[in-house]
Amino acid sequence: MKVVALPTSLDFKTYEQVFEEVAATPDGNVLFDGRHLRFVDPNGMVNLLAAGSLARSRKGEPARLEFPEQSEVAGYMARMGFFRAAENVFEVVGHPPRRSEGPSDVLLEITPITENSDVHEVVDRVQKRAGAILTRRLNYPPTAVVQFSVILSEVCQNILEHAEAPGWVAAQSYNWTQRLGRQVVVISVADMGRGFQGSLSDEHSARFGDRWGDATALEAAFIHGLTRFPDSGRGQGIQQIRKQVRRWGGLISIRSGTARIADVPEWEDVPPLTEGLAAFPGSQINIIIPEHSTSDE
Repeated sequence: MKVVALPTSLDFKTYEQVFEEVAATPDGNVLFDGRHLRFVDPNGMVNLLAAGSLARSRKGEPARLEFPEQSEVAGYMARMGFFRAAENVFEVVGHPPRRSEGPSDVLLEITPITENSDVHEVVDRVQKRAGAILTRRLNYPPTAVVQFSVILSEVCQNILEHAEAPGWVAAQSYNWTQRLGRQVVVISVADMGRGFQGSLSDEHSARFGDRWGDATALEAAFIHGLTRFPDSGRGQGIQQIRKQVRRWGGLISIRSGTARIADVPEWEDVPPLTEGLAAFPGSQINIIIPEHSTSDE
């Protein structure tokens, strides 16, 4: 059995090493050792579910997971609904804490997306909390709540329309005092579908010829707005999300197949395009929206 030791901090900058180790285990026989986990955000939890699902798809039965020894971390994961979402993904070693009421900065607990009714439920649930967090904590105008809800709806619809496979979404607000000096909202989405290359191949692979691959497919959707639909005007969600996140001075990155593309603000240093990553069948979307500042205007 392959033991994958989770990093002490699991977020969008560190979960890649988890996928690398899972990809290096062809039979999927994996134990995820999370005992020393000290921090995890929505990206860390959603993508841990994706990594566990990948291991399970290879082995045919759940991978094993040891949850954090630090009670605060395990309790937070329970509040975010991680262990409930993990029931069909992992065999959890031991008895994780029961779920309790989450803090007010939790916009959206980990929520499976399998059908359109899930998307509507997500938007309805978030709108009730987003107003207070976006306007009072992040200093956005009330109109931003509608735009935020549209972003959530689009990333969830992406799972249903393009991935054609189940996925998860989660969102939370954090105080990034040391890292950014501002409050932020983190949105994470992952699915186990066919990825951007698989979704766009039928309609667009011929025009790119030998250049067609994961990175080219991401560029086609992210930068040029190409979709799997033959008629223009449909499926423009990803490009529109990118433009809105940029207006807010935020970060958006999409990882699919063996590549990741990002629209990077000045406060972050991730590369705009990364290739040669461990193969992942679906897609992952990471959005970080910072507190509104007058200097952004």
